Amino acid sequence: MAKQPRKEASNFLLFPWSLLSIVLILFLNIVFNDFFSKNWSWLVLVLMVPAAILENLKIGYSTMRVMFLKTVYSLLSFLLIGMAFGAALAGWQTTEFQHIVNLKKIVLPWYVLLALFIILLIEIVQLFSMLKAVKREFMQFDPDN
Repeated sequence: MAKQPRKEASNFLLFPWSLLSIVLILFLNIVFNDFFSKNWSWLVLVLMVPAAILENLKIGYSTMRVMFLKTVYSLLSFLLIGMAFGAALAGWQTTEFQHIVNLKKIVLPWYVLLALFIILLIEIVQLFSMLKAVKREFMQFDPDN
């Protein structure tokens, strides 16, 4: 029986599309605050929809490298959004309860929080689908099946 040559995963599958989308949304919100508040609807769609579509294409590939990198990028996404949400919450708490007015802070409007929440939901669904793919991979090696 001839051994099939091992194929490497393409760079398209290894690239963190959701993480890039999260970084761009946070960057545009922090740096271009006035621009983002006027154009949030189309900008979030332009950043979210392609990230969701491109990340969903990874679901069918069950190589360990793709699944490992997807898990690492998902954890980095959760960490980045948690840090941004924590910084925004700390800024709100400082101005609201400590009454410090001249303070640079991160402001995350509701539409940015909604976009980040939707991307995190996509990440969670993809992690569970990858667990299903891992189970399918290991079931192939089970002699009882």
